[in-house]
Amino acid sequence: MKRKIEQRLEALCRKHGYAPYKMSRFEEYELYVRNKDFLLSDRVITFSGPDGRLLAMKPDVTLSIVKNAPEKPGEVRKVYYRENVYRQGRDAGNFREILQAGIECVGDVGAYEVAEVVYLASKSLAAIGPGTILSLSHVGLIRHALEESRLPEDARQQALDCLRQKRGQELRALCAESLGNAAPLLTLLEARTLADLEPLMEEENEAWKELRETVKLLDPNQVRLDFSLGNDMKYYSGLVFKGYVPGIPASVLSGGQYDRLMEHMGIHARAIGFAVYLDQLERLEADSEWDVDTLLLCADAEPAEILAAAEALPGTVLAAKTEPERRNWKRKAILAEGEVRYLD
Repeated sequence: MKRKIEQRLEALCRKHGYAPYKMSRFEEYELYVRNKDFLLSDRVITFSGPDGRLLAMKPDVTLSIVKNAPEKPGEVRKVYYRENVYRQGRDAGNFREILQAGIECVGDVGAYEVAEVVYLASKSLAAIGPGTILSLSHVGLIRHALEESRLPEDARQQALDCLRQKRGQELRALCAESLGNAAPLLTLLEARTLADLEPLMEEENEAWKELRETVKLLDPNQVRLDFSLGNDMKYYSGLVFKGYVPGIPASVLSGGQYDRLMEHMGIHARAIGFAVYLDQLERLEADSEWDVDTLLLCADAEPAEILAAAEALPGTVLAAKTEPERRNWKRKAILAEGEVRYLD
């Protein structure tokens, strides 16, 4: 199943002109030291290379791609990748090898490229299966709501924490204590559709236009607004999104605009991208009712007969002499005297 999803994602990227990108397993450690604030964890596996340079097993793909981003007007680099990264687990335990696929769009990125990447994120989710959800946020609207709240600087980070953790009561209390206006931030907290944001948007701004135009491109049954995303303003600069599939509690897709990273690296360009965490999709396979469509019992058949029968059957086929342990199948059949007969 995971391989099929990878193939669908690759076909989707190629259709829209994204070129394959392959990187080394190792990267100079200095790259991660200079940009450690933009990593999920500052812990990296390191070792000395043959020439004495300190190398690292890559904890991130984005940094490696954008370090050579084009800076010419009108030039945009579009790539897709399938790579393993090495990160510490969520519980700060051992390092894990994580397989992810994704796309990066860097350079003179404009409105079309932004819309295209979010559109491809929604299509990537749809390729995984039905019932997927793409949650959208926009850093520009969060900044706008903070300004409208009139909170003092020392209270704004607390307000962002409340928004990220969806703590509405604490947000109200904080605004009351700081003599701020809670309404703009509460509007974001409770918004699920564009119509929910209208009380906040007395005047149109670029962030509102960008979000509104992007939502128009997406399946209304798939997209929802969630402004608990995008509070990491030192990294993200515009649209931020996460993708979810039924049966998996964590997000399987994550992305957004990260112009601030480009600024930090001294690159005069813009960037947007996303990653699909393919290791998360293994849960779908583990939770499946069966792992093959047909178990084909063929104790006395010749190899040529078995292969011909397996090729003729629909779906996936496991040929075996007896019923194997720890395997599940949708239906069972037997091959005898050159004919296939279903048993259940």
